[in-house]
Amino acid sequence: MSLFLSEIFIYPIKSLGGISLSEAVVEQRGLQFDRRMMLVDESGMFITQRNYPEMALLKTEIVSDELVVYHSINKHSVRIPIRKTNYSKKNKINVVIWDDECNAIAVSEEADKFFSDMLNINCRLVYMPDEEKRIVDPNKKYVDDEHIVSFADGYPFLIIGQSSLDDLNKRLGTPLPMNRFRTNFVFTGGEPFEEDNWKDFLIGDIKFKAVKPCARCVITTTDQQTAKRNVEPLKTLSTFRKVGNKVLFGMNLIAYGTGKVKIGDRINLL
Repeated sequence: MSLFLSEIFIYPIKSLGGISLSEAVVEQRGLQFDRRMMLVDESGMFITQRNYPEMALLKTEIVSDELVVYHSINKHSVRIPIRKTNYSKKNKINVVIWDDECNAIAVSEEADKFFSDMLNINCRLVYMPDEEKRIVDPNKKYVDDEHIVSFADGYPFLIIGQSSLDDLNKRLGTPLPMNRFRTNFVFTGGEPFEEDNWKDFLIGDIKFKAVKPCARCVITTTDQQTAKRNVEPLKTLSTFRKVGNKVLFGMNLIAYGTGKVKIGDRINLL
């Protein structure tokens, strides 16, 4: 059965609303603009919907060279330059994401005030500069050669088959949208969960490698329109997708090459 890329998503600020694209630029550390920014607390520790589900209410869109972030309920918004040349290297700060310490650049006091007001916590918006090299899987448990990643949890790209979501939704009382899983790529064709067994493959002309299944967290239980939490889909996924103490859904990827991918690109397994 033929496999085709059917959806593309980026999340310019980690854990905020995503943007659906018809085509995207594949860069070394992920899709262009994907998770190059994130919010940190006063100590520099990253913050996500895991602890602040209301982050789901902050939506994003790219207008010209600016990222517009707006609150879906109160409609307050802020505009942020999205290209790196707009940030001052004088504003460098150290931040922590999982086990990694990274150099980042504070974006602006205006952005800090907006996010602090919207989330009711003191926080800062930071950007990952090009010279920062956050290494994928530094212990080489899953990836032998050196790759870099943005502020994504661990890997530059994530893919999920539409068939996999359809299979899950047949088991749920209320079907869920793909936005619960914050993937970069969705594909059509193939069997449910066949991405579990992929190794090397092409999207268009760009080679990717599937390196490990994605372990899912409480963010999947957060309604991305209301920020309300439920037990699903983790409750149901844990009945048939649990390995050890982890619930798996989707595959983490690395890329061997850069360039453009677009909706409709054929996926060829190598």
